[in-house]
Amino acid sequence: MPHAVVSREEWLEARKELLAKEKELTRARDRLNEARRALPWEPVTKEYSFETPSGAKSLSELFGDCSQLIVYHFMLAPDWEEGCVGCSFLADHVDGAIAHLKAGDAAFVAASRAPLDKIEAYKARMGWKFPWVSAGDSDFNYDYQASFRDEDVASGTIHYNYTEMPAMGDLKDLHGTSVFAKGEDGRIYHTYSTYARGAEQTLTTLMLLDLVPKGRNEEGTMNWVRRHDQYEDAPKTASCCH
Repeated sequence: MPHAVVSREEWLEARKELLAKEKELTRARDRLNEARRALPWEPVTKEYSFETPSGAKSLSELFGDCSQLIVYHFMLAPDWEEGCVGCSFLADHVDGAIAHLKAGDAAFVAASRAPLDKIEAYKARMGWKFPWVSAGDSDFNYDYQASFRDEDVASGTIHYNYTEMPAMGDLKDLHGTSVFAKGEDGRIYHTYSTYARGAEQTLTTLMLLDLVPKGRNEEGTMNWVRRHDQYEDAPKTASCCH
């Protein structure tokens, strides 16, 4: 798209007009974040077990020394050999944040239905260090609406992003982020979950691309995104996910 070329004075005038809109958005985001933090909590009443390299762990143990836990529902189904392209893109942004999250009293872990050996193999291939556990056949990913049982998919309707929607073929896993907190009473509470484009704000690459003239330069949702070891040979696809 051709751009107007103007004098310094005209550019400054246009930039200040945009700055006013940016400040308005920043204030709106602050209000939204405050409303998110003020959401009511729901108690986690079910026991969940996860397979980790150091053995089985409960949801409580995934917190480590933190009182808050961010769980990313990573799309890696038991029969897949590779993780979702879009989830892998998000995962590329995590390792550098782990120390800072811990300083902010928040732990991070990814969870998938795939067995631990597949998770560990893909994690090693990608060079990631963040904790990644297997939820296996537990109810965890199903309860937090990131995975769908055979009967749900067969019915043609799944419940995702807080709404009923058509099943996506035989796809039984989608991505999402769920947040948990430990109360002063020691109980675990579910405080927030987001799906679809809800995790977009955590993708620094997209936030940086939004600053440049070509923006995200996409023809479909992140259609140029590939696993970071496949940029040389993987063709563009219609979507970043399975």
